[in-house]
Amino acid sequence: MITLSLCMIVKNEEDVLGRCLSCMDGIADEIVIVDTGSTDRTREIALQFTSKVYDFPWRDDFAAARNFAFSKATMDYTLWLDADDVIDEENRAKFLALKRELPESADMVMMKYDVAFDAQGRPTLSYYRERLFRTSRHFQWVGEIHEVVPQQGEVLYRDIHVLHKKLHPTEQGRNLRIFEKMLSEGKTLD
Repeated sequence: MITLSLCMIVKNEEDVLGRCLSCMDGIADEIVIVDTGSTDRTREIALQFTSKVYDFPWRDDFAAARNFAFSKATMDYTLWLDADDVIDEENRAKFLALKRELPESADMVMMKYDVAFDAQGRPTLSYYRERLFRTSRHFQWVGEIHEVVPQQGEVLYRDIHVLHKKLHPTEQGRNLRIFEKMLSEGKTLD
């Protein structure tokens, strides 16, 4: 069975962090939390689940923060989640099976990301995201906003769903501010 580091970046997530980390009980062998400047109880909640809580000064770059979190992973594979993500019971069972059955050759696992739901809670928008990575490959995130890890090595697709269950809207103007900063630094938007 593989071992798994859950690596997360968080800021002011006291309303959802406990929910997310609770659903990872029995899945994650290690939890790494990188706080990018919380002013609420986020850090206190994180410490209830792990002693591996690190500070990373926010610099308008999601990839940089995620790469710092990934640098702290020590298990066979590294998983990322956002604080408002949830893995329900059906998908927990699939995840545990994946931990037992993942081929040794797998470098990256793509999983479904359910990001919109109807009134009955059924997903109305889902797409595959890179979710699980062989730690020894030192995968790197790219992109200040809507960051990704370019696919490399043996990539597997699995019918495991991560549910994105936001309680609050994203900080208003954040992405526009980051894009404007990128442009002022002479970066090309893609």
